[in-house]
Order: sequence, then structure tokens, then C-alpha cells
Amino acid sequence: LQMFLSSPKPSVRFASMRTLASVAQRHPRVVAKCNEDLEALIADGNRSVATLAITTLLKTGSENSVDRLLKQISSFLADIADEYKITVVRSLQQLCISYPSKHRVIIGFLSNFLREEGGFDFKRSIVDGIVSLMRQVPETTESSLLHLCEFIEDCEFTMLSTRILNLLGELGPTTVAPARYIRFIYNRVILENAAVRAAAVSALAKFAARCPSLRSSVMTLMRRSLLDEDDETRDRAAIAVKMLEESMEQFPYVAPAEDADPEDIPADEPNPEDPSAFLLLEGLPMSFDKLERSLKSLTRAPGWENIPGDITLSTLPIVEDTAEELEAEAKGPEETHIGISDVPLPTPVEEEKVDPAAAVYAIPELASLGRVFRTSRPVELTEPEAEYVVRCIKHIMEDHVVLQFVVQNTIEDQRLDNVTVQIDADSEIFESAGEIAAESIKYGATENCFSVLQRDAGAALAPSTFTCQLHFEVVNVDPSTGEEDGGGGFEEEYPLEDLEISTSDFMAKVSVPDFRRAWESMGNANEVLEKFALQFKKQEEAVAAVVDFLGMQPCDGTATVKPNAGGKPHMLHLSGVFVGGRSVLARAQVAVQGEGGVVLKIAVRSEDEGVSRMVADCIS
Repeated sequence: LQMFLSSPKPSVRFASMRTLASVAQRHPRVVAKCNEDLEALIADGNRSVATLAITTLLKTGSENSVDRLLKQISSFLADIADEYKITVVRSLQQLCISYPSKHRVIIGFLSNFLREEGGFDFKRSIVDGIVSLMRQVPETTESSLLHLCEFIEDCEFTMLSTRILNLLGELGPTTVAPARYIRFIYNRVILENAAVRAAAVSALAKFAARCPSLRSSVMTLMRRSLLDEDDETRDRAAIAVKMLEESMEQFPYVAPAEDADPEDIPADEPNPEDPSAFLLLEGLPMSFDKLERSLKSLTRAPGWENIPGDITLSTLPIVEDTAEELEAEAKGPEETHIGISDVPLPTPVEEEKVDPAAAVYAIPELASLGRVFRTSRPVELTEPEAEYVVRCIKHIMEDHVVLQFVVQNTIEDQRLDNVTVQIDADSEIFESAGEIAAESIKYGATENCFSVLQRDAGAALAPSTFTCQLHFEVVNVDPSTGEEDGGGGFEEEYPLEDLEISTSDFMAKVSVPDFRRAWESMGNANEVLEKFALQFKKQEEAVAAVVDFLGMQPCDGTATVKPNAGGKPHMLHLSGVFVGGRSVLARAQVAVQGEGGVVLKIAVRSEDEGVSRMVADCIS
């Protein structure tokens, strides 16, 4: 591959360069031997080859070479299209994560290009990169916010301006000198369009709610927006001013004496009972998309109109993160592949998400058991090419588990009547409470039959395995007409794979917006600490297994191990809601111990010590 880099044919140089770039993703030290050849390709006439050379050098270069690489890149970026610039920006983001001590140089380099000419996608990629670095390398926060403040002074993209203003409102008040950002934000109230003015007013309100010492000065600025020509801006200002006035009356700010000892000066934080801090700083416990899905799930449940009391956020059904959200959390930033033309695809029509519990609610006997807490993914109980294809969907309730068996008939000259699945419920936790048969399944058709298990609420959950057997009456039919042959039917049995119900089936994958804050507010009163030796050779496999065992949602992008971790212990943050609506949080450290496997240290917190213990025992 190194020899091919000097080939006179651009296609050969590109092929070898792309292969080396792929290898550098996993083994940067191996590719580092080719750095001299890669630096020569930065000036290659083929921009795809040059871009791949730069992004590979950013992965394989040492900390001492960062400054030299940035000088070479600066002249190169000015002459290439935005799609190539975006790829370089993402590589710079990974470089900053690899060498945090170089954050000032790299952030400054990225911010310089924010002020240069470029399209929306390019500028958004830089903002996304800076914001991502602030999350992963906290020491970049102060300098990054100032660079973003300078960018919005001349930003022509409303979406980016509003996003940065929202970020300033979230992080600015927590910095050492929050007052320095007020000027940049208020300039947007004076000079920008209605959408940006509204975002700026909300950001100012968060500064006032979080920092009592700034309230009087911020209130002076916000009162000017009460006469704004835009309804949204005016309404936001009116609500914020009203709430802040009440807070200032209830909890007036007393400035410390000028000669006061710094250790005696109280923290500039709102009172725990401050109404404006609650209204302006506390976000919704779920996104608007999840709120909509939760409300729809509530209204589909039978008898929801008769729910006693008010409908509050705490009484709404639990809504798990969708498969797309789970994939995005585990995938992280997308990689751009160079050399393949991006063909614009038609925008898919967004389909309404179907409630997986709809099949249960459609049967009155099952609907009377109560609201479904969560529904598991289908579990295959037969091979796909079997005569009868069966898969099971587990619907978890407070005191019951409804097993929905989806049965498909693949035999052309048979019709299946009175189809049920008999399960061996020899368990101390579950006992069989009834079943509902599928009346008839024709060739090629798929129907549902159900079995109900009643759970002993007083017994601790533990993995339970059930033997399953398909029972039905076979009726021979004419394949061409589907009519019976007249010979009558006969009883038949068909063995299925064993079905397991684990503790993780009772855990809903629900993320939290701020894991650290949620962890601290949960407290350690019901905390359970455990240490396990796992039989895995690779850290990545152990992390995936722990997530699967617990059935919880990874937070803060901790689902994947960083490629350049170098064998360091990986911290995994997990959140979820256990059946009964009890929130659960877990912190796990996954460390490779020589060649003897992986060691897991886990701490589980919840509102119930028994729940914490059951969740921790999922690993054993």
C-alpha cells in the first residue's frame, strides 16, 4: 500500500489511500509508518486523495505534530469544496479527543473557519464539532463559548444562531464569569430577526434564573422586549419578567461586602424554592415526540377516561426510546465516505408509529388486566424455514405477562384450527393464568394466540425458562380452492424453542437528559455495589453484553468504547424505568485485566433497594 501511494495513476493512489484510511481507524500506529508519504499527498491534484491523506494524518499523527499539521491544512481547506471540509472537521474533532491538551489550538483553528466563507452544512459541522468537544472535553467550555459568541455576531444562519443561544443559556451561567456573555446575547435582541430574538430572550432569562447576582441588570434588558413587535419574543419576555419579579421579591439578592473573605461569600445560586429557577431551568422529563407517543398510548388503553385524578407526567405510560434513537446513541457521529457520489434520495413519508400493545387491547379479556408497561422485541421460537413459524412477543404488565405468539402456517394443503401454545409454568415467580386460541390459520396466513402468566409481586425477579409446545388441529384442504377434503381433522403437537423471561424484560429503556445530575439527585440510600469477573476477551464485547444483560439505555454516548482508549477502563452510564414506574440508574466500569478477561464494577441506584438488587443480579 505504501508503494502504491506514489503511483502515477490517481485511481491506484486513491484505492491505496482509502485502504490505509480504513486501517488507521483501528490501528493508527501501524499506518504512522507512512506519514511522510501521506504528507506528500496533501498537495495531490486529486482532492479526494488529498482529503483522505489529511484525515489519516490526523489519526496517525503524534501530539507534537499537531501544530505543523494545522498549518498545512489551513492553506488546503481554502481551496476545496465544503463536503471535503466537513470530513476534515470531523477528523479534527477526533484529534482533540485524542490530545485534550491541544484543545486551545484546535478549537481556535475551527473557530477561524467559522468566520470564513462557507455554506450552512460546513458551518453546522464546525458548530457540531465544537459543541461535541465541550461535552467530551469539559476544559474546552470557556474558550469554545467565547468563540461561538463571536461567530453569532455575523452569523447569517438563523438555525445556528438559535442553537448557539440555547447553548449559551444552558452552559453560560455555570462558567466562572457568566456576566461576560450577556453583551453578546443582548446584541442579538437588538439586531436579529424574530426567531433569534426569541432565543436570546430565553437565554437571558436562564442567566437571571441561575445567577441571582445578575437578575437586576438582566431584568432591565428584558423589560425592553416587552414591547417587541413579535408575539413569541414578547410572550417569552413577559413570562420571564413576571416569574423573576416574584423570585426577587421572595428571595432578594444581598450582595456580599467588598472586604468579605472569598471563602465566606455564598455561591451565586438560586434558592431551592425559587419558582423562576424551576420554571425557566427545569426541562421536561421527556421530549415532545415522546410526550405525543405517551399520550397516544394512554388514549388507546381501554377505560383511560375513568382514570382517577389528574393526568400528570408521572402518570403517563412509559415510552421507550425508538430503534432510531438507540441506533443514533450507539453509532455516534457519522463518518463521511469520500469518492462516492451522494445521490439525493426522496424524503420518506413518516409513518405513524403503531402501538405494540394494540393487539392486547383489542381483546377485552386481556385489556381488563390493565395497562401494558412495555413490549419486548419478537423472539423467534422456530427456524425461519420451519413448517410452522412461531415468534413470541412479551407484553409486561404490573402483575401479569401476556405472551403473544405470532404463528404462520407454511403448509399449502393444511389449515390449522384452535391453535394454542402450551407453556410449562413450573416457576415460583409465574403461574399460568389462561390462554386465548387462534381460531383458524390458513396457508400463508399469520394469526395470534395468547398465554397469560400471573406474577407473584412479592417474589424477587429472576430469569425463568419455559418449555413451549404448539397445539393445534390439522384440517386437510384442497390447495387450489382451500376447501376441506372431508376427512375431518386430527390433533397435532409441534415442539418450540424454550422461552426465557429475564429481569431485563421488566426494564424500559428510557434516557435521562443529564445523567450526572440525575445520579446525584437519586442519592445512595438504595445503592447496590457489585464486582464481577466477565468471561470476555475484548472490552467492546463486555460493554455490549452488560447493556444487554441490564436492558437499560446507555447515556452520554457511553455505549461504545473509544477506538484510541488504549486499554483504559471504560465508564458506562445507564438509565431505565423498572416496572411500576421506578427509575433506575447504573454506573459501570469495564476494565480489561491482563489476559484473564474483563472486570466489571457496577453501582445501581433506584427508588427501591429491592429493585437495585434485582438489577445488579442480572449480571450474575
